[in-house]
Amino acid sequence: MDGLRILAALMVCLYHYAGRGGQVTDAWGRSPKALFPDLSALAVYGCLGVQVFFVISGFVICMSSWGRSLGDFFRSRVSRLYPAYWAAIVLVTAACLVLPVVSKPLPLSETLVNLTMLQQPVGVRRVLGVCWTLWVEARFYLLFALFVVWKGVTYRRVVIFCCLWTVAAVLSGVAEVPLLDAVVMPEYAPFFVGGLALYLIHRYGSDLLLWGIVATSWLLGQHYATVALWNPAATNVFQPRSPYMILLIVTFAYGSVAAVALGWLRRVNWRWLTFAGALTYPFYLIHEHLGWFAIRVLHRYLGLSAAVTLIASVGSMLVLAWLIHRLVEKPLGPRIKRTMKRQAERLRPTEPVPDPAPAPVPVLPSPPAPVPVPDRGGA
Repeated sequence: MDGLRILAALMVCLYHYAGRGGQVTDAWGRSPKALFPDLSALAVYGCLGVQVFFVISGFVICMSSWGRSLGDFFRSRVSRLYPAYWAAIVLVTAACLVLPVVSKPLPLSETLVNLTMLQQPVGVRRVLGVCWTLWVEARFYLLFALFVVWKGVTYRRVVIFCCLWTVAAVLSGVAEVPLLDAVVMPEYAPFFVGGLALYLIHRYGSDLLLWGIVATSWLLGQHYATVALWNPAATNVFQPRSPYMILLIVTFAYGSVAAVALGWLRRVNWRWLTFAGALTYPFYLIHEHLGWFAIRVLHRYLGLSAAVTLIASVGSMLVLAWLIHRLVEKPLGPRIKRTMKRQAERLRPTEPVPDPAPAPVPVLPSPPAPVPVPDRGGA
């Protein structure tokens, strides 16, 4: 699973460096399509790494929340997500101040809102371009916590949740209510649901109902991905995408996690994959904007070739991700988790201890009644 995570992150990274225009073109000085004509034709599909992430997330969240209370689930998510996220906000903002020609810094008020990870519903611009996926993940966590974790994760509750979420996602297209769409996320729900069902298959074994949920999720997911990423009428696109390639990559997302669920990849337990998996989250957060800074400096200022710049930019982001993991995530994450748990235990109401009952007073037996002496009338 760690290997799949770093692969998905590298797919997204390749998309941001060679598979799109806009700020990427500004960073290179030329369109990546001209610099990497063959690579860019593949890099345009790298954005589907997000869908791979969502299937993995459904699997991992169901696994990690099993047997945990709602409080434990909340503390694990906060301590896992926020330390590296705050570090990425600080680093990207600092880079924008040093070299605003690549990306201009946001006003202080908007930057501070970004620290909450709630900038999208508030309507504030994002410091990190990729953090829109964190808002999607946060809504998934909230739904899963309220409907499953709150009462305890069980097979039955996860199955009911998967079925109800799928139905709600499908019906939201008919209802056309923006709030409902924002809550049930019809375009992303199938990927999370598929991951949840695949974890149940991993835990309990193959089951026709569970494979039916996975198949339905795959059918819906490939449709939403194709609608979002392929437009047959589009002409002014960076590189045209094939609907068949989109279908193939979505199928890979479900198939690779299914292989893990069935134990087919059990022997792939190389130690470096665990290390690479630990770098995935900080690398994902920083690679976009900071990578554009690196590309501009290495290619346009220092004159390195495009190929060397691409490799050096990816490598430097991996090194920086390791530093964030080593210096921020490892010391700060567990400390936040312990502090939150300690405070929760301190604030937890305790039942008053009843006063011990008084010892029973022994009851002495009553003396026998005197036996009347008959009066014999004189001595």
